[in-house]
Formats: sequence, structure tokens, C-alpha cells
Amino acid sequence: MKLYRRKFLHLAAGAAVASIASRTARADGYPTRPVRWIVGFPPGGPNDITARLMAESVSQRLHQPFVVENRPGASSTVATEMVARSEPDGYTLMELATVNAINASLYDKLNYDFLRDIVVVAGIAQGPAVMEVNPTVPAATVPEFIAYAKANPGKINMTSTGTGNLTNFAGELFKMMAGVDMVSVPASSEMQAQSDLLTGRVQVMFDPIVSSMGYIKSGQFRALGVTSAERLPSLPDVPVIGETVPGYAVDGWLGLGAPKGTPDAIIETLNAALAAGIADPQIKERLINLGFVPTAMTPGQFGAFIADETAKWTKVVKFAGVKLD
Repeated sequence: MKLYRRKFLHLAAGAAVASIASRTARADGYPTRPVRWIVGFPPGGPNDITARLMAESVSQRLHQPFVVENRPGASSTVATEMVARSEPDGYTLMELATVNAINASLYDKLNYDFLRDIVVVAGIAQGPAVMEVNPTVPAATVPEFIAYAKANPGKINMTSTGTGNLTNFAGELFKMMAGVDMVSVPASSEMQAQSDLLTGRVQVMFDPIVSSMGYIKSGQFRALGVTSAERLPSLPDVPVIGETVPGYAVDGWLGLGAPKGTPDAIIETLNAALAAGIADPQIKERLINLGFVPTAMTPGQFGAFIADETAKWTKVVKFAGVKLD
């Protein structure tokens, strides 16, 4: 973790002595034309919906269109490389997500360095998940599940929405910290993973709350614990996993980034516009309804947070033994 923090601080210092043009660029009048807001996932998902919500808010405040453009592929690596190679003029931005921190160590061959080539603009929101089981599993609490898993090593199937994403590695982190042996059985989609859990083909899943609330309320899934550091108003009776597994905490997060070299004045303008949007009661309510906790962060706060996240997921990727080309 210290290594990634040092890297972030080193890069921040480097940015301070960048080219004269970057140092002296002013945000007066920015933006003067439409801005591209790149999302590395298909339309309709939480990343896309949140990007469109915030892009509309920033458009209203900065009086230019911020246009969401979907560039899905390879867990957002396609979009990240495109943004990393874009002109650092403030007119190409990117929706950042937890997967960007995971990809830094998951992929052996990337044509960019996430911490080096993307400058952070702002944190937007965080979204916890819930550890849920098929009701036939003989465990009503996290301690009971751990005991059951330890009594049945290698016999519990854990699904996710695909190898390498947050639903996968939230489970791998739990395995690592709780010392249990479960078999990872990734599905091809959210719908398939939930179907497998409903039918009992798998026994447990770490699922975003917004995706699973209906199943939990109907009793089709049993919620054992939430991955956040604190209990959630939407599931007040469901304990935090960290109460049983000290230190365990997983929150999906969203933010905004730009190509390295984007002038500080533009970063500050964008950060202020995003912070104002996140503080808007209507936008805050919509983020909460999507299953997120609005979390405005400055570039410095968000950069340090991402450095810590990258270090954490590097350990989990190593533990899971997963590598992608």
C-alpha cells in the first residue's frame, strides 16, 4: 500500500513541474465546446446511468454539453487506453470505477499505466454490496456461514458476474480474510449469476445492493452481511461483514478522470462543478436510489484513495491467482 501511495505522491509532484503550458493554463471560458465523457461499459448499467446523471448536472453548471460516450470492452481497459492517449485539454474525460484499480494488477499487458496516465478529477459515489445466499444454505449469519464453509471446504460454489470484476473479487477478498475455501463459478452476466443462485446451482454471491434488493425483500435470497464499513439504512437489520471479519470492507466506487497533463485549472473547475452537483438534494437522492452513497472527493483525496484501492486489490488478485492477457 505504501508503494502505491508513494507512486501517487511522486506523480503528483511530477505534475506540479509539468510543462509551462500546463502550469499556466487558465480555465477561464472552459469549456468552449462539447466535452466527451467516456464510459467503459455498455449503456444501462450503474456506471452509465451515474455518468449520464452527473454529466447532465455538469453541463448545466458549465453551460456546455458533456456527452456520454460508451466504449465497452475488456473490463474498461479499452476505454482507459483511449482516454490515456487523448489530448490533455479537458475535452476527453472518463468515468472511473473500482475495476480500474483491479485491472492495474489483473492484466499482464496493458498499453497504459493507470496511476501514471490518468489524472483524477473527483470522487463521485461509493456503492456497497451484500453477501447473499440461497435460502437452502444452513447459515443465517456470517459466523454461521464461515463455520459451514470450513466444515465443507471446496464444496460451496460462489458465483459472480464475471472473472475480474468487483463481484468476483469481493468474494475472493472474503475467502482470503475469512480463511475459507470456496469454488469460484463466474457467470456470464448479472442475470445469469442471480439465476444460478435462485436455482441453487451456486450457494453464495456478493452482489450490488441495487441489483439484489428485490430478491432479498421477497425472501428469495438471504442477506448475511453488507460489505460496507457501516450498516445501511436500506438494510438496517443486516450486519456489516467486518463485524465478523475484522478489516473486511468493499465499496464499489465511481469518479471522474482525465488524461495526464490536463491543466490543474481545468481539473479544479470540473471538481467544483461535480461537488456542486453531488450536493444537490435531487441528485443526491437519485444516487442513493441507485444504491450509491454520494461521496464528493477532491483530486488529492481521490488520488490517495485510488492508490490504497490499487494496493488492496493487488493482494487479492495475487491470492486468487487470476491473470488476464
